[in-house]
Amino acid sequence: MTHAYIVGHITVKDAGRWAEYVASVPATLAPWGAELVFRGRQVAALAGELPHPDIVVARFPSMAAVDGWFASAAYQALIPLREQAAEVVLLSYET
Repeated sequence: MTHAYIVGHITVKDAGRWAEYVASVPATLAPWGAELVFRGRQVAALAGELPHPDIVVARFPSMAAVDGWFASAAYQALIPLREQAAEVVLLSYET
């Protein structure tokens, strides 16, 4: 079975706004059949260097679902808050 993933590399700038954003995202994922896989903080760089210490991974049933979620009005409405709260590199992957 094929899945699609989003991976976010994150540096938080405003913890209060970031908490608000994080609390709001799950409701935007549900209509697209997505689930949060994990959120974490980097402990060590075993090879190479990544400038963002936090990570988030969400699994979607397809790339079409990723694209639909990202373009959705619900998620687009959160982007200004995300940009105020953190520096985020958001990538999509397919397996």
